[in-house]
Amino acid sequence: MQLFRDLDQLPSQYRGGALTIGNFDGVHLGHARIVAQLCARAKQINGHAVVFTFDPHPVRLLRPDQAPPPLTWTRRKVELLGKLGVDAVVAYPTDQALLNLGPHEFFQKIVVNQIRAQAMIEGPNFFFGKNRAGDPTLLAQLCADSNISLDIVEPYRLPEETEFVSSSRIRKLIAAGDVGTARTMLTEPYRLRGMVTHGAGRGADIGFPTANLEAIDTMLPGIGVYAGIALRDGQPHAAAINIGPNPTFDEHRLKIEAHLIDYRDTLYGEPLELLFLERLREVQPFKEVSELVAQLNRDIESTKQIVDQFQTKP
Repeated sequence: MQLFRDLDQLPSQYRGGALTIGNFDGVHLGHARIVAQLCARAKQINGHAVVFTFDPHPVRLLRPDQAPPPLTWTRRKVELLGKLGVDAVVAYPTDQALLNLGPHEFFQKIVVNQIRAQAMIEGPNFFFGKNRAGDPTLLAQLCADSNISLDIVEPYRLPEETEFVSSSRIRKLIAAGDVGTARTMLTEPYRLRGMVTHGAGRGADIGFPTANLEAIDTMLPGIGVYAGIALRDGQPHAAAINIGPNPTFDEHRLKIEAHLIDYRDTLYGEPLELLFLERLREVQPFKEVSELVAQLNRDIESTKQIVDQFQTKP
């Protein structure tokens, strides 16, 4: 898997293949369906499967107050797309010059002149060019005029559901703390990253040291206690995760704390990634510290079971 941020640096072997364009935020099952067709077309034309995405999301420049919180950072997105079979990702630096291109200009400059695609694969809600003026109908016309094949892939629906999987739907679930349902729509469990900073040390005082995360650049799940996995240097550790205040100690600032089960090394000043598997419960105050300790022990046992089931699932 190769990542490029400048089309002028895109090697010739990645030109002339199959192309899809989009944000691919979260890399969910709908995206996986598009990528599967992308890879199939690339194989048919003996070319490479290329994803063209935007960094940052165009809405962050056009309407920053309405920009949705990202579900993935760029390197994570590239990693997930690579696991699906993509050969190269162009994470194009979004600027006003790009956003000012009309759909015909965008297609000619990016698709034809730069990437020289022989095949395109998109979803039915694909829009491109200034003011999103280009739609699948126009894309079909432009592709036909340039002798480029086009596949429009239907959105993905979970069995027995009527609503399609989408990044916006997943954001709503994560905001509500329903990371379990979100996990059924994503290609991998929801993940965030941050830097471990010093906290008040209350967790260590009662026997449950926590890593406090700051500088998080993706969406936070809703307030609650979660079962998950912490990744330190790529190594997984079962973790009970708390997002929210600490009302038992009259602390009301929202914090992100992870207790890595059976882990003793220091983590201060290091990057840490957290995978969210299931929401265990709400954040609640306890009258006595002993009641909190008893609940934390129950949280840890639940976390161990959930992580074990996740890791042993075929």
